Amino acid sequence: MLKEKFDSAFAFLQTKSPLIGVDISSSALKLVELSEMGKGAYRLERYAIEPLPKDVVADGNIANLDQVSETLRRAHKRLGSRNRNIAMALPTAMVITKKIIVPSGQTEEELELQVEAEANQYIPFALDEVNLDFQILGAAPNNPDEFEVLIAASRKEKVDDRVAIADAAGLRPRVMDVESYATEEAFVMISPSLPANGRDQNVALVDIGAHVMHFYVLRNNQILFSRDQAFGGNQLTHDIQRAFNLSPEEAESAKKNAGLPENYDADVLQPFMETVALEVTRALQFFFTSTSYNQVDQVVLAGGCALLPGLDELVAKRAGVNTIVGNPFASMTASDRIRPRQLAADAPLLLIACGLALRGFE
Repeated sequence: MLKEKFDSAFAFLQTKSPLIGVDISSSALKLVELSEMGKGAYRLERYAIEPLPKDVVADGNIANLDQVSETLRRAHKRLGSRNRNIAMALPTAMVITKKIIVPSGQTEEELELQVEAEANQYIPFALDEVNLDFQILGAAPNNPDEFEVLIAASRKEKVDDRVAIADAAGLRPRVMDVESYATEEAFVMISPSLPANGRDQNVALVDIGAHVMHFYVLRNNQILFSRDQAFGGNQLTHDIQRAFNLSPEEAESAKKNAGLPENYDADVLQPFMETVALEVTRALQFFFTSTSYNQVDQVVLAGGCALLPGLDELVAKRAGVNTIVGNPFASMTASDRIRPRQLAADAPLLLIACGLALRGFE
């Protein structure tokens, strides 16, 4: 039956029970568990960040399933939760998405047939090689008699790798999302901290990871532009290696533990931060030249580099746009087991994991 094509691990929502959000990045596994305190109100119960061995995840591809599953097992143990239901995500580049308009009033089987027909046009693989899913977004913008439907597809092995990791760690994957959609979900938690709640404004969200800078522009909590740049915090580690003749491991440790010579700030850190600010301004210009917009009202920094001292001020100065560090937990309460100062340092790294955890309450 056609139905079998859709009852797969790749699904936006398959449960309404609480989920632990699991973000697999190139440098760490990040886990977040939330509870619902009322409609739209949440409490951060637990989170954990567990470093990954070098090169076991690259460009979203998992090179060593055993090492990642063992890291996930340790991370879940550190989290200290009895909940084993998790939400995971695929990198945006691994997922083909397409919005289509369909007549309302169709049966589920009719809708699945139409989705399959549309998917055949846009997916450059045989359908038996992909996990395919769809989600009804709501009424079409210009016709109440039609629905807007989002189709998503990914190669089966990309989904299967993540499911295998969860299974080996003794966890149950209930949702397989897309990283950009999880980021969008977490941004809803950040927008109340913006002027006028960010309403009717263009907000640039810059998530600077170890190897990639994800640049999004959102309007009314919806992504309207995205771009990835091969640049991240690993560049700072390389700069430290060269400047002080250290091994990669020594450079990473010194970067995290402030064990560097006095000239580090002036000779290494400041030039790196200038490069970050330049990359942000370039991404903004690319947005302006690629769309009909010519303004961004706010920049929100996230990722491991977001908390570099003074980076928000430098980006604001170079880009000419007010800049803040994003915290998806700013409007949430937190359990007593969480240390506020540590959470403030970790929050910008947890956008995707937070967005995934929120999926359990939809």
